[in-house]
Amino acid sequence: MRFLVGTIGKIQSVFAVYDDTATNLTSALPEIGQDLSALAASDELRKKAAEIHSKDIHTLGDIVPALPIGTPGKFICLGLNYVEHIKEGGYDIPDYPALFMRGNNSLMAAGAPMVRPSCSNMLDYEAELLLIIGKRGRHIPKADALNHVFGYTVFNDGSVRDYQRKTHQWTPGKNFDSTGAIGPFVVTPDELPEGAKDLNIESRVGDEILQSSNTSNMIWDVARTIAIISEYSTLEPGDHIAMGTPPGVGHAKKPEPRWLRPGETVDIEIESIGICSSPIVSESSIASKVANER
Repeated sequence: MRFLVGTIGKIQSVFAVYDDTATNLTSALPEIGQDLSALAASDELRKKAAEIHSKDIHTLGDIVPALPIGTPGKFICLGLNYVEHIKEGGYDIPDYPALFMRGNNSLMAAGAPMVRPSCSNMLDYEAELLLIIGKRGRHIPKADALNHVFGYTVFNDGSVRDYQRKTHQWTPGKNFDSTGAIGPFVVTPDELPEGAKDLNIESRVGDEILQSSNTSNMIWDVARTIAIISEYSTLEPGDHIAMGTPPGVGHAKKPEPRWLRPGETVDIEIESIGICSSPIVSESSIASKVANER
Protein backbone atom coordinates (compact mmCIF):
# COMPACT_ATOMS: atom_id res chain seq x y z
CA MET A 1 0.00 0.00 0.00
CA ARG A 2 0.90 3.64 -0.36
CA PHE A 3 0.10 5.81 2.66
CA LEU A 4 -0.09 9.56 3.14
CA VAL A 5 -0.53 11.35 6.46
CA GLY A 6 -1.95 14.82 6.03
CA THR A 7 -4.59 17.38 6.87
CA ILE A 8 -7.72 18.61 5.19
CA GLY A 9 -8.83 21.75 6.92
CA LYS A 10 -7.53 21.30 10.44
CA ILE A 11 -8.13 17.55 10.67
CA GLN A 12 -5.17 15.21 10.33
CA SER A 13 -5.79 11.69 9.02
CA VAL A 14 -4.13 8.69 7.44
CA PHE A 15 -4.92 8.15 3.76
CA ALA A 16 -4.42 5.28 1.36
CA VAL A 17 -3.21 6.63 -1.98
CA TYR A 18 -4.50 5.30 -5.28
CA ASP A 19 -3.12 7.14 -8.32
CA ASP A 20 -4.19 10.78 -7.83
CA THR A 21 -6.82 10.15 -5.14
CA ALA A 22 -6.61 9.29 -1.46
CA THR A 23 -9.04 7.37 0.73
CA ASN A 24 -9.41 8.56 4.33
CA LEU A 25 -8.63 5.49 6.42
CA THR A 26 -8.95 7.25 9.76
CA SER A 27 -12.56 8.26 9.19
CA ALA A 28 -13.42 4.68 8.18
CA LEU A 29 -11.50 3.06 11.05
CA PRO A 30 -10.76 5.54 13.89
CA GLU A 31 -8.35 3.21 15.69
CA ILE A 32 -5.88 3.83 12.86
CA GLY A 33 -5.30 7.23 14.44
CA GLN A 34 -3.84 10.42 12.98
CA ASP A 35 -0.45 9.11 11.86
CA LEU A 36 1.16 5.79 10.96
CA SER A 37 2.19 4.81 14.50
CA ALA A 38 -0.68 2.36 15.03
CA LEU A 39 -0.43 0.83 11.55
CA ALA A 40 3.33 0.36 11.90
CA ALA A 41 2.85 -1.53 15.16
CA SER A 42 -0.05 -3.81 14.21
CA ASP A 43 -0.25 -6.48 11.51
CA GLU A 44 -3.96 -6.88 12.24
CA LEU A 45 -4.65 -3.19 11.76
CA ARG A 46 -2.71 -3.17 8.50
CA LYS A 47 -4.87 -6.03 7.22
CA LYS A 48 -8.02 -4.11 8.12
CA ALA A 49 -6.72 -0.99 6.40
CA ALA A 50 -6.11 -2.95 3.19
CA GLU A 51 -9.76 -4.00 3.15
CA ILE A 52 -11.25 -0.52 3.60
CA HIS A 53 -13.41 0.73 0.73
CA SER A 54 -14.49 4.12 2.03
CA LYS A 55 -16.42 6.77 0.12
CA ASP A 56 -14.40 9.46 1.94
CA ILE A 57 -12.13 10.09 -1.05
CA HIS A 58 -10.09 13.21 -1.81
CA THR A 59 -7.77 14.45 -4.53
CA LEU A 60 -4.14 14.51 -3.47
CA GLY A 61 -3.93 18.25 -4.03
CA ASP A 62 -6.44 18.85 -1.26
CA ILE A 63 -4.24 17.20 1.37
CA VAL A 64 -1.42 19.05 3.15
CA PRO A 65 1.24 16.48 4.07
CA ALA A 66 2.22 15.92 7.70
CA LEU A 67 4.97 13.80 9.20
CA PRO A 68 4.23 10.09 8.66
CA ILE A 69 4.91 9.53 12.36
CA GLY A 70 4.74 12.66 14.48
CA THR A 71 7.30 11.68 17.11
CA PRO A 72 9.40 8.66 16.14
CA GLY A 73 11.03 6.98 19.11
CA LYS A 74 14.42 6.85 17.41
CA PHE A 75 15.74 8.49 14.27
CA ILE A 76 19.01 6.84 13.28
CA CYS A 77 21.01 8.01 10.28
CA LEU A 78 23.82 6.45 8.27
CA GLY A 79 26.61 8.57 6.94
CA LEU A 80 29.16 7.47 4.36
CA ASN A 81 27.05 4.77 2.72
CA TYR A 82 27.94 5.43 -0.95
CA VAL A 83 31.57 5.02 -2.03
CA GLU A 84 31.66 8.07 -4.32
CA HIS A 85 30.15 10.26 -1.60
CA ILE A 86 32.85 9.06 0.81
CA LYS A 87 35.52 10.01 -1.71
CA GLU A 88 34.10 13.47 -2.42
CA GLY A 89 34.14 14.19 1.32
CA GLY A 90 37.74 13.12 1.71
CA TYR A 91 36.99 10.24 4.09
CA ASP A 92 38.40 6.73 4.18
CA ILE A 93 35.97 3.94 3.38
CA PRO A 94 34.86 2.64 6.81
CA ASP A 95 34.41 -0.98 7.82
CA TYR A 96 31.50 -0.06 10.10
CA PRO A 97 28.76 2.44 9.25
CA ALA A 98 28.96 6.01 10.53
CA LEU A 99 25.86 6.40 12.68
CA PHE A 100 24.27 9.48 14.22
CA MET A 101 20.84 10.49 15.49
CA ARG A 102 18.37 13.27 14.82
CA GLY A 103 16.00 14.88 17.29
CA ASN A 104 12.33 15.42 16.52
CA ASN A 105 12.59 19.22 16.35
CA SER A 106 14.84 18.84 13.32
CA LEU A 107 12.15 16.98 11.37
CA MET A 108 9.54 18.43 9.04
CA ALA A 109 6.94 17.20 6.59
CA ALA A 110 7.40 17.25 2.85
CA GLY A 111 6.20 20.58 1.49
CA ALA A 112 6.97 22.47 4.70
CA PRO A 113 9.68 25.16 4.62
CA MET A 114 13.24 24.04 5.24
CA VAL A 115 14.90 26.72 7.33
CA ARG A 116 18.37 28.08 6.61
CA PRO A 117 19.58 29.26 10.03
CA SER A 118 20.64 32.82 10.67
CA CYS A 119 24.06 31.67 11.96
CA SER A 120 25.12 29.97 8.71
CA ASN A 121 24.58 30.04 4.95
CA MET A 122 26.00 26.51 4.49
CA LEU A 123 22.70 24.63 4.24
CA ASP A 124 23.26 21.49 2.18
CA TYR A 125 20.92 18.83 0.74
CA GLU A 126 21.19 15.04 1.03
CA ALA A 127 18.85 12.70 -0.84
CA GLU A 128 18.19 9.57 1.20
CA LEU A 129 16.05 6.45 1.39
CA LEU A 130 14.27 6.27 4.76
CA LEU A 131 12.77 3.14 6.28
CA ILE A 132 10.23 2.86 9.08
CA ILE A 133 10.41 -0.12 11.42
CA GLY A 134 7.23 -2.17 11.84
CA LYS A 135 8.32 -5.04 14.09
CA ARG A 136 10.20 -4.90 17.37
CA GLY A 137 13.53 -6.67 17.54
CA ARG A 138 17.01 -6.95 19.01
CA HIS A 139 19.91 -8.95 17.56
CA ILE A 140 17.95 -9.30 14.32
CA PRO A 141 19.62 -11.66 11.86
CA LYS A 142 20.20 -10.22 8.41
CA ALA A 143 18.12 -13.03 6.88
CA ASP A 144 15.07 -11.87 8.87
CA ALA A 145 15.74 -8.13 8.87
CA LEU A 146 13.46 -7.12 6.00
CA ASN A 147 10.49 -8.63 7.86
CA HIS A 148 10.95 -5.79 10.38
CA VAL A 149 10.30 -3.03 7.81
CA PHE A 150 6.88 -1.37 7.75
CA GLY A 151 7.55 0.93 4.82
CA TYR A 152 9.89 3.20 2.88
CA THR A 153 9.78 6.93 2.25
CA VAL A 154 11.97 9.83 1.06
CA PHE A 155 14.25 11.89 3.29
CA ASN A 156 16.26 15.08 2.78
CA ASP A 157 18.97 15.12 5.43
CA GLY A 158 19.46 18.90 5.36
CA SER A 159 22.90 19.58 6.84
CA VAL A 160 24.49 22.80 8.10
CA ARG A 161 28.04 21.97 7.11
CA ASP A 162 30.13 24.40 9.15
CA TYR A 163 28.33 23.27 12.32
CA GLN A 164 28.67 19.63 11.30
CA ARG A 165 32.45 20.12 11.30
CA LYS A 166 32.72 21.96 14.61
CA THR A 167 33.14 18.63 16.41
CA HIS A 168 34.19 15.06 15.61
CA GLN A 169 30.55 14.11 16.10
CA TRP A 170 28.05 15.44 13.53
CA THR A 171 25.18 16.24 15.90
CA PRO A 172 25.11 20.07 15.64
CA GLY A 173 25.01 20.25 11.85
CA LYS A 174 22.40 17.50 11.60
CA ASN A 175 19.94 18.83 14.15
CA PHE A 176 19.01 22.40 13.28
CA ASP A 177 15.26 22.93 13.57
CA SER A 178 13.24 22.13 10.43
CA THR A 179 16.06 20.78 8.28
CA GLY A 180 15.07 17.11 7.87
CA ALA A 181 12.22 16.68 5.38
CA ILE A 182 10.27 13.41 5.28
CA GLY A 183 7.63 12.04 2.92
CA PRO A 184 5.09 12.58 1.72
CA PHE A 185 4.35 8.94 0.83
CA VAL A 186 5.19 5.78 2.75
CA VAL A 187 5.23 2.69 0.53
CA THR A 188 4.99 -0.83 1.93
CA PRO A 189 7.72 -3.34 0.99
CA ASP A 190 5.44 -5.48 -1.19
CA GLU A 191 5.25 -2.66 -3.74
CA LEU A 192 9.03 -2.24 -4.10
CA PRO A 193 12.03 -4.40 -4.97
CA GLU A 194 13.36 -6.41 -2.04
CA GLY A 195 15.10 -4.07 0.40
CA ALA A 196 14.21 -1.10 -1.86
CA LYS A 197 17.21 -1.95 -4.04
CA ASP A 198 17.84 -0.71 -7.57
CA LEU A 199 15.77 2.48 -7.23
CA ASN A 200 16.96 5.69 -8.84
CA ILE A 201 17.56 8.47 -6.30
CA GLU A 202 17.97 12.12 -7.24
CA SER A 203 18.06 15.64 -5.84
CA ARG A 204 17.46 18.79 -7.85
CA VAL A 205 16.54 22.45 -7.76
CA GLY A 206 14.36 23.22 -10.76
CA ASP A 207 16.13 21.75 -13.80
CA GLU A 208 19.48 21.62 -11.99
CA ILE A 209 20.27 18.00 -11.11
CA LEU A 210 22.38 17.95 -7.97
CA GLN A 211 22.61 14.21 -7.19
CA SER A 212 21.77 11.19 -9.31
CA SER A 213 22.45 7.62 -8.22
CA ASN A 214 20.77 4.33 -7.36
CA THR A 215 20.05 2.60 -4.06
CA SER A 216 21.91 -0.47 -5.31
CA ASN A 217 25.10 1.57 -4.76
CA MET A 218 24.71 1.59 -0.97
CA ILE A 219 27.56 -0.12 0.90
CA TRP A 220 25.30 -1.29 3.71
CA ASP A 221 21.93 -2.36 2.38
CA VAL A 222 18.71 -2.22 4.38
CA ALA A 223 18.90 -5.76 5.78
CA ARG A 224 22.53 -5.47 6.87
CA THR A 225 21.89 -2.05 8.40
CA ILE A 226 18.99 -3.30 10.50
CA ALA A 227 21.09 -6.23 11.69
CA ILE A 228 23.99 -3.96 12.65
CA ILE A 229 21.88 -1.39 14.50
CA SER A 230 19.89 -4.04 16.35
CA GLU A 231 23.13 -5.39 17.82
CA TYR A 232 23.25 -2.38 20.14
CA SER A 233 19.66 -1.09 20.22
CA THR A 234 16.21 -2.60 20.34
CA LEU A 235 14.32 -1.41 17.29
CA GLU A 236 10.69 -0.49 17.92
CA PRO A 237 7.74 0.03 15.55
CA GLY A 238 7.87 3.58 14.23
CA ASP A 239 11.65 3.98 14.54
CA HIS A 240 13.24 5.63 11.49
CA ILE A 241 16.49 4.69 9.77
CA ALA A 242 17.92 6.97 7.06
CA MET A 243 20.20 5.15 4.66
CA GLY A 244 22.78 7.76 3.69
CA THR A 245 23.25 9.96 0.65
CA PRO A 246 24.92 9.46 -2.77
CA PRO A 247 27.57 11.77 -4.26
CA GLY A 248 26.85 15.28 -5.47
CA VAL A 249 26.26 17.11 -2.20
CA GLY A 250 26.69 20.86 -2.21
CA HIS A 251 29.84 21.16 -0.10
CA ALA A 252 31.77 19.02 -2.60
CA LYS A 253 30.76 20.89 -5.75
CA LYS A 254 33.54 22.45 -7.83
CA PRO A 255 34.78 25.10 -8.35
CA GLU A 256 32.78 26.26 -5.32
CA PRO A 257 30.19 24.78 -2.94
CA ARG A 258 26.53 24.83 -3.94
CA TRP A 259 24.48 25.82 -0.87
CA LEU A 260 20.69 25.98 -0.76
CA ARG A 261 19.36 29.53 -0.90
CA PRO A 262 16.11 31.08 0.34
CA GLY A 263 13.57 31.24 -2.47
CA GLU A 264 14.66 27.92 -4.00
CA THR A 265 12.77 24.63 -3.77
CA VAL A 266 14.77 21.43 -3.45
CA ASP A 267 13.20 18.19 -4.69
CA ILE A 268 14.32 14.74 -3.57
CA GLU A 269 12.94 11.90 -5.69
CA ILE A 270 13.21 8.14 -5.27
CA GLU A 271 11.83 5.94 -8.01
CA SER A 272 8.49 4.28 -7.17
CA ILE A 273 8.26 6.12 -3.83
CA GLY A 274 7.78 9.80 -4.61
CA ILE A 275 9.10 13.35 -4.47
CA CYS A 276 9.86 15.25 -1.27
CA SER A 277 9.80 18.99 -2.04
CA SER A 278 11.00 21.67 0.36
CA PRO A 279 10.94 25.43 -0.20
CA ILE A 280 13.98 27.05 1.39
CA VAL A 281 13.38 30.00 3.71
CA SER A 282 15.63 32.05 5.98
CA GLU A 283 15.25 31.87 9.74
CA SER A 284 14.88 35.65 9.81
CA SER A 285 11.86 35.49 7.50
CA ILE A 286 10.20 32.97 9.81
CA ALA A 287 10.88 35.24 12.80
CA SER A 288 9.44 38.24 10.93
CA LYS A 289 6.31 36.32 9.98
CA VAL A 290 5.74 35.25 13.60
CA ALA A 291 6.24 38.82 14.81
CA ASN A 292 3.75 40.15 12.25
CA GLU A 293 1.15 37.60 13.30
CA ARG A 294 1.26 38.68 16.96
